[in-house]
Amino acid sequence: MAPMILATDLTRRFGDRLAVDRVSLTVEAGEIFGVVGPDGAGKTTLFRMLAGVLEPTGGCARIAGLDVLTHPDAIKARIGYMPQGFSLYTDLTVLENLRFVAEIYAVPRQAMAARIERLLAFGRMGPFRHRLADHLSGGMKQKLALAATLIHEPEVIILDEPTTGVDPLSRREFWQILYHLNRQGMTVLVATPYMDEAERCSRVALMHQGRILSVDTPDATRGRMRGVVLEVLATPRWPALAAARALPEVLGGTVFGASLHLVVRDLAAAPAVGAALGRAGVTVEAIRPIEASLEDVFVSLLGRQGPDAS
Repeated sequence: MAPMILATDLTRRFGDRLAVDRVSLTVEAGEIFGVVGPDGAGKTTLFRMLAGVLEPTGGCARIAGLDVLTHPDAIKARIGYMPQGFSLYTDLTVLENLRFVAEIYAVPRQAMAARIERLLAFGRMGPFRHRLADHLSGGMKQKLALAATLIHEPEVIILDEPTTGVDPLSRREFWQILYHLNRQGMTVLVATPYMDEAERCSRVALMHQGRILSVDTPDATRGRMRGVVLEVLATPRWPALAAARALPEVLGGTVFGASLHLVVRDLAAAPAVGAALGRAGVTVEAIRPIEASLEDVFVSLLGRQGPDAS
């Protein structure tokens, strides 16, 4: 079978700024494919090109075997695109928004009511059908936006950071819905800044400064980790991180909750790191090796890109 999504050397410039730099990726039918990267990595621009909202400067993209540029109407009928931020009408109710989007997609009237009821039940939004969208919580707004994305029953959905700014419980519920859709055969392409969400994907692409650094399963991506990750409990944390990054033994590092995660070449570097932090006036409570997370791998890969990578 042909890939559901195929991008080849996809490029987009905005004046002198290169937002997406010759990105090539393949998403197979039935995957949950994640694109992970910090703000400004190029995820939104990439997704807008794949959805046919933005014309590429170079390269090409195909969805379900159709060229995005030459078959825009056929593509729009087969995909659901959920952009960053809430894009529905805040002065309409939940039900009015769904009816409006259904009419835009020319959903047959005899099928519209049943389809809307199914989506309301699916997202547990039935009791809120007459509530203005502006009065919904952040999590409910995202579920409404997802329902609108699904109203025409697309084969693939493209979701641009759908849970950013949403509380943890709503994030978990949102992903339960995505899993359910995926089990029914839907292909999901999702951008996220959250590494814990990337862990839930079948494959994940790490993106930085418009380029794809790595594409693999979460487990295989962690296997690309070079060196050892040290969890360091130290105070004050930010001065500790600055001091650690200046050490030749440290390949990369980030604040991770209440601790630091430092990437070093091997475990033998731990005593030297502790001693150097102490000399810098940092109080070190504990240093221990831990299993690398996707975020650690990302930090490690960025470290290999050179001084301009961060």
